[in-house]
Amino acid sequence: MNKPEDPRIPSISIDEVGEPLNYPVEAFICPEYAKAEKDLLWPKIWQMAGREEDIPQVGDYFTYNICDESIIVIRTAPDTIRAYYNVCPHRGRQLVNSPDSTNGTRGRKANFVCGFHGWTFNLEGENTYILDQQDWQGTLDDQAKTCLTSVHCDTWGGWIYVNMDPDCEPLRDFLEPAARILDHFQFEKMRYKWRQWSIYPCNWKTAIEAFMEPYHVAGTHTQLLKYGEYYAYSKPYGPHGVSGFDERDAAAKNSQSSSVTRVGRKDQDPRISTYELIRENYETVNYAAATETLVKAASRLVDELPEGTPGNEVIAHLMQSARADDAARGVEWPNIPPEIMAEAGLAWSLFPNQTILQGQTFALCYRTRPYGDDPNQCIFESYALERFPEGEEPKTEWVQAEPTAEKWGSVLAQDFANMEWVQRGMKSRGFRGAQPNPHQEQKITNFHRVLSTYMEGRGAPKLVDKD
Repeated sequence: MNKPEDPRIPSISIDEVGEPLNYPVEAFICPEYAKAEKDLLWPKIWQMAGREEDIPQVGDYFTYNICDESIIVIRTAPDTIRAYYNVCPHRGRQLVNSPDSTNGTRGRKANFVCGFHGWTFNLEGENTYILDQQDWQGTLDDQAKTCLTSVHCDTWGGWIYVNMDPDCEPLRDFLEPAARILDHFQFEKMRYKWRQWSIYPCNWKTAIEAFMEPYHVAGTHTQLLKYGEYYAYSKPYGPHGVSGFDERDAAAKNSQSSSVTRVGRKDQDPRISTYELIRENYETVNYAAATETLVKAASRLVDELPEGTPGNEVIAHLMQSARADDAARGVEWPNIPPEIMAEAGLAWSLFPNQTILQGQTFALCYRTRPYGDDPNQCIFESYALERFPEGEEPKTEWVQAEPTAEKWGSVLAQDFANMEWVQRGMKSRGFRGAQPNPHQEQKITNFHRVLSTYMEGRGAPKLVDKD
């Protein structure tokens, strides 16, 4: 196990994340904390670096930067992906120039040639050429001294993960128990619909936490209240967590009621409110959080169902109709058992910095990372995945986009409008530390619980004295 758990570190248990708690702001604003993350967090965890579709052909590669490290991820055979530190073992030059301002470098190579002195490496990381090797008097004849240094690399759900810890646990073990549920969505069969990124003025944790809970909808996305109800739950799954829409009336629950594809307002005709909610999500979240197929199928609900049809029957009809529409155009749906669909909820946070809002044929995803040494800046990324008919997948590239409604849609722009000012507000002498909602923000509390175990107890949530 690679987690630096220490019983001497005072921290809450996973069973206590639903209690009233608070945690300090050090993790968000202190340069010393950001520096410590370079040693205690990022080299010790599995982190998502990209997608398998980023490197479809042998020799295709991309670079993944995290803090001061740069890693080359490359397909070395049709069914093999490897990762190496992006550094020549001779004098330390990066083999591939990879500035943070480009969000990674991409290309295809038959080998890597260092631009400084020409040392050359094949796709397996072996050194194949050293200029004037005899000058080293035989001390470089050992390939172990001249090859590239490997980084652990594995895949799940179409994503590629890397881990710099030589003794790390297997990726599958790290992803459990979330992977047990999310396997059913078959993310590996989805492809990019769009992908964008921005350098944003807040800490990477401030940014990712903005997408860990729906509790903020009533205060941030007030226009959405016209179309749906947003009471929510949130709970931990090991180091990870899930959130979903909740029902104050348990009798109103069904397998879809906690997901993004659900009935709209309860005080309206569910045929109409369901369509309006799905359409609003799709159009204002940059044409994500649903699909065109779902929107079109929902638009027919009034014509296909009689007035008075209960909400759960409306949703059942919608999903059956959309599934048939997709099948007709060559898009297959996964068969997800109702109990899995109910447990899957709305969105998952995979520790530390990956968020997945999932549907049966789509996903809206986020990732954040530090930008340089400044705790007040981060790299923010969002991308949409979707199932497409074979051969009809759009060709996409990472696009750097200003955080505006024009570029990201109105909902994401509203989230951006919070993040910078949360970062600034946490520096106030008047702020007494975060007080997460015990029911609706457990994912955030659990995130800080797990983070503190890596960070030697710093920033651990503490129970609030109820006396």
